[in-house]
Amino acid sequence: MWLNNVLETIGNTPLIKLNKITKQLPCTVLAKVEYFNPGNSIKDRMAVKMLEVAEQEGKIKPGGTIIEGTSGNTGMGLALAACVKGYKCIFTTTDKQSREKADILKAVGAEVIVCPTNVEPEDPRSYYSVSKRLASEVPNSWYVNQYDNLANRLAHYEQTGPEIWEQTEGKVTHLVVATGTGGTIVGAGKYLKEKNPNIKVWAIDSYGSLLKKYFDTGTLDQKEVYPYISEGFGEDFVPANYDMAYIDAFVKVTDKDGAVMARRIAKEEGLFCGYSAGSCLQGLLQLKDELKKDDVVVCIFHDHGSRYVGKVYNDEWMMERGFLDVKTFKDIINGRGTQNTQSLSPSHTVLEAIELMRKYDIENIPIFDGENNVGAISESGLFNKILNNADVKSASIESVIEKPYPEVPFETQVERLSSFINKENGAVLSKDESGIYHIVTKYDIIQSLSK
Repeated sequence: MWLNNVLETIGNTPLIKLNKITKQLPCTVLAKVEYFNPGNSIKDRMAVKMLEVAEQEGKIKPGGTIIEGTSGNTGMGLALAACVKGYKCIFTTTDKQSREKADILKAVGAEVIVCPTNVEPEDPRSYYSVSKRLASEVPNSWYVNQYDNLANRLAHYEQTGPEIWEQTEGKVTHLVVATGTGGTIVGAGKYLKEKNPNIKVWAIDSYGSLLKKYFDTGTLDQKEVYPYISEGFGEDFVPANYDMAYIDAFVKVTDKDGAVMARRIAKEEGLFCGYSAGSCLQGLLQLKDELKKDDVVVCIFHDHGSRYVGKVYNDEWMMERGFLDVKTFKDIINGRGTQNTQSLSPSHTVLEAIELMRKYDIENIPIFDGENNVGAISESGLFNKILNNADVKSASIESVIEKPYPEVPFETQVERLSSFINKENGAVLSKDESGIYHIVTKYDIIQSLSK
């Protein structure tokens, strides 16, 4: 049996048990993995629902233009629906969103306008304001407004909530969502609480968002708002889709913790998810003291990691922000303490090299001609030469010299150092800030990675 179009593949996403990261928890933790939707995110559900309601209400006519401010995922769902139904799309987004998101939207035919992040929602340059202005200017257009469009939460009340209830056979005790527009957490939470009022609904927020403060106090405190890096959740206002009566707790997660956890999910659970999935699971771990043995927790993993390959899954991006703790050549040297690099010149004898190796219990010696790195001598290389000719001991190093050890920057990551080590080359050299040479060997790398 075939499907009539791609929109019919939306929903019925799998619920997958987490096993490694959550082993410290007393309960069962299940991930509702929404990247199995055709647009690779949970936003497909509400995008199509909002469009269907707009069609029913006559807000958009055939051949019309869909206009929306989006972080990327809602736009993708709308763009897929537009492809099937014959609409055009214009989306505004912010410059903090990953480039991949904008590129993907363009790939499915949407026009994308990038707006500054660090402005107030009311600022005419904000992606909210620009999308509203376009909707008033473009003929036969429909402004989606996912934040205040209640068909957003209706989609999750009709789809996501029932799926979770059925997939857990009614055993779900907690729903955890990194929340932005409020549609997922309120729609699914409302359905689940109607089935069982004892189910706890926990919201994950970002530092720089005002949602938690509003939940705790009912106050819209703009002092809570500042730029943050996390994507896809948190807000600088309270969308109409929120009904805090269906939420039991809010917890904030740092940009770093969310990003690091997303990478752990990929490596340890085999689920290549987006930023918000990492924040969602990190938030759950922060609430671990609230959990009991028989609890069944469902975490929403909103979207796919392909949206973040230039950010969360890029080592350089992570390191620039201090999110990635990596060991470097410098760390190995600092960890060894004050151990000077032993070196010789080409005019020294092989016997002197052997004695130096014995004295310091080393296998690799760099050879310098003045300040120039001109070669190397190794225990394995000498062993073969002495076996063939015992008289080589009295010869100069110049007669048995090997290729120089590669030189790398002092901040080179340990993982990259290993690519320079092979049968013919057992060490790597680098200069510190004072211009002094240091050596790292295969043994040093193994020791570093095992700590």
